[in-house]
Amino acid sequence: MKTAVQQIMLGSVTGTKKEAQATLQAIKETGYDGIELNGFMIRPTPFLVRMLTKAAGMPTGKGGKLDWKNLVEEAGLSVVSVHEDLGTIERDIDAVIAEARNFGTDKIVITGMYRFDYSDTEAVSGLCRRLNSAGEKLADAGISLLYHNHNVEFQNYYTKCVYGHIVEETKADFVGFELDSYWIADAGVDPLTVMQMLGDRMKLYHITDRGSRQQGASMTPILKQDCVELGYGNMNLGACIEQAKSAAVDAIILESHKNWIDKDPVRSLTVSSEFLDKTVR
Repeated sequence: MKTAVQQIMLGSVTGTKKEAQATLQAIKETGYDGIELNGFMIRPTPFLVRMLTKAAGMPTGKGGKLDWKNLVEEAGLSVVSVHEDLGTIERDIDAVIAEARNFGTDKIVITGMYRFDYSDTEAVSGLCRRLNSAGEKLADAGISLLYHNHNVEFQNYYTKCVYGHIVEETKADFVGFELDSYWIADAGVDPLTVMQMLGDRMKLYHITDRGSRQQGASMTPILKQDCVELGYGNMNLGACIEQAKSAAVDAIILESHKNWIDKDPVRSLTVSSEFLDKTVR
């Protein structure tokens, strides 16, 4: 089982070729096997997309102008998957297939839906049909389509949460899952229960820990939670990792969100790697 880093962590430290080379080399030396890329970070993207991502605390940087295939190969890393949006897959599936093959991966991941009403039962059923259709076409090319959750899919709009409907209404032959335990915990749901429910349909595991790193006195108002380095939060990651192993996931992928130790993503992923040394490698 590989360990990898999600590219979204690296926007502030991959703005130039020299920066990207140093960052990827650090990832390799720290013990990670690979990286998970994002379509909007490996090619030029609209200004609005870059600004919205930066406003969310995760700048994309200027990496879209770099040759990521050569950079990753040069660092001795593998590409475990590429994140794409469903619209791009539907509009130009041949380009997405060619992209996956270019990077040597057999997995394309959809990171939820932007501005999508998950409370609309017909819309969710329609989404499942779209996922099945796209997944079938990718499967014909030897590529797996995975769905990545956030917290919104765990709201109880129906007799069960939206995520349960997505699991039931998509076909196992065409749609797998990249489970993110942080967002499940953020929704107040036990990640281990969801992992067990997915079984071997969980192909990749996004991992971070949940805690708080706030400035100032430890008194009211209540602190806001955020992600912290692995092993420094309050999640039962050991049990989740064991479940991921039993499901034979292909990779555990670190993705922490801005709240990095020393405000440094490379320092943060290095600290998290120490936890992975004890539990995965």
